Amino acid sequence: MVHSIELVFDADTETTVRQIWTDLAAAGVPSQAPAARPHVTLVVAQRIDPQVDAALATVAHRLPMACTLGATLIFGRSHGVLARLVVPTAALLELHEQVYRLCAPHLIPGPLANVAPGQWTAHTTLARRVGPAQLGRAQRIAGRSDISGSFVGLRRWDGNARTEYLIT
Repeated sequence: MVHSIELVFDADTETTVRQIWTDLAAAGVPSQAPAARPHVTLVVAQRIDPQVDAALATVAHRLPMACTLGATLIFGRSHGVLARLVVPTAALLELHEQVYRLCAPHLIPGPLANVAPGQWTAHTTLARRVGPAQLGRAQRIAGRSDISGSFVGLRRWDGNARTEYLIT
């Protein structure tokens, strides 16, 4: 499993995303429900040294930060990942770059390429392994309208232990 640094949503936005997961599952689409917590991944590596928490505490003052979940996205090809784009604002891109820079010395063996500044696509995952026959239905459920909310926290996720560490 991987380790990651993630933004977490305010309660209302989290509830809205969880409702989309529930609606997808009810329609037979393999959603994220109920195992995960809605989030936006900033940095991913095979392992992240817990000492990163102290460095990241220096950016916690930038939260809360407004966000908008916009259009649906599909990552992959035949059985893709369905997500909602997080509309990239200057503030979000600056936060991402700062988190990436602070994390770099703590990423073992290093970051995955798709999270580097200029390569990162801000999104929240809604479903995995969405087949072509499910795609239209999944997009109708997941993409009804933009969702306005905010990021209220930063966490380090240990995918091996399936444990979150909130950074304050």
